[in-house]
Amino acid sequence: MSFDPSTLYLFATMVAGMLGAMLWLFGRQEKIPALKWWGTAYLLGAASVALWTVGSSTLDPMVMLGLNAIGFAACGMVWNAARIFHGRKANLPGLVLGPIAWIGAMTTVTDPAMRLTIGAGIVAIYAALTASELWSERRRAMQRRWIAIAIPVAHGCVLMLPILVGDLMRLNGQNFVSSFWVTLFSIELVLYAIGTVFVIFMMVSDRAVAVHKTAASIDPLSGMLNRRGFSEACARVIEREADGGRPVTVMIFDIDHFKSINDRFGHPAGDEILKLFSAVVVNNLRISDLSGRIGGEEFAALLPCSLEEGVLVAERVREAFENSNITCEEGAVDTTVSIGVAGGPAGTELEVLLAAADTALYQAKRGGRNRVEAAEELPLSLENWRRKTAGLPASARQKPVNAGA
Repeated sequence: MSFDPSTLYLFATMVAGMLGAMLWLFGRQEKIPALKWWGTAYLLGAASVALWTVGSSTLDPMVMLGLNAIGFAACGMVWNAARIFHGRKANLPGLVLGPIAWIGAMTTVTDPAMRLTIGAGIVAIYAALTASELWSERRRAMQRRWIAIAIPVAHGCVLMLPILVGDLMRLNGQNFVSSFWVTLFSIELVLYAIGTVFVIFMMVSDRAVAVHKTAASIDPLSGMLNRRGFSEACARVIEREADGGRPVTVMIFDIDHFKSINDRFGHPAGDEILKLFSAVVVNNLRISDLSGRIGGEEFAALLPCSLEEGVLVAERVREAFENSNITCEEGAVDTTVSIGVAGGPAGTELEVLLAAADTALYQAKRGGRNRVEAAEELPLSLENWRRKTAGLPASARQKPVNAGA
């Protein structure tokens, strides 16, 4: 069964055109610039290939040259769409370099097979650049990302065929347009257009899920992790530190007299104090530490360090907040915080540490506020766990039960 290449090309351009219109409209509706780039690239590519196929024997050579250049620009737009989708700026010089290289080849190279080889190479380079952008994206798990990478790589491999078997393309003097490679490329173009749209919507779906998941884990006022996000992140850090047998420390912060701040200066001022304190905490912790807002004026942090180190960090936070020197029209705002700190060995559960730190926090408040208190003793369940596992390697230890058990 034989396929007419011109018919296949027209069918491929119809598919690409419909998909391009769908991408452009969806990108406009959802305000996703990358989808509008992808859609425009598909529409331009489909239009240029369709006009080239229909008018290859009647159009002026300069017009044909322009149509080919538009097709190469469409390939560059696909690459730039991948860049924009992942938060990078469009590379406009790279976008026009392909069309310029093609025009230069057309004016200096006379061999039709060599021209086609150069054109295939340009598109293959754009496909490789697109795959590179997808490969460098680190926000997706590898097992799902390989699909997005495989499609442009396969497209580039098909386009490289005339380079690899260039001399074989002149089959007994036949017109190259009717060669096997053109038929293969026509079929592959349809599959590439459909497959790429599938990948695009897969990435959009993943991005939407990630946005909603992040929103569910972030406190909108302070920009820090909320209680849920903090607990989930701490569980991962505690497990990681447990594998290495390293201790962890938790601290709970409670802004002193926060209700009186709201009553005296108003809730907008109270919100600003919360934002200020969240910034103080973040600026005084290491990049490996975790922090979050777990209640109204209560914050917490987890540090992969010993209790002694944690107390020093807590004191640094307390001093930085006290020295904020905030004033309003009504007068100076007292910016002090009470902090409870608790530490435990590798594998200590977050609930156990929070319970001990909370006890230390109340000791700090009873002791006059604006101070740091370390937990003097650990919960009974943790003490039992420590006695049972004393002298055992970290891999043989079992996690302690919750403090309330």
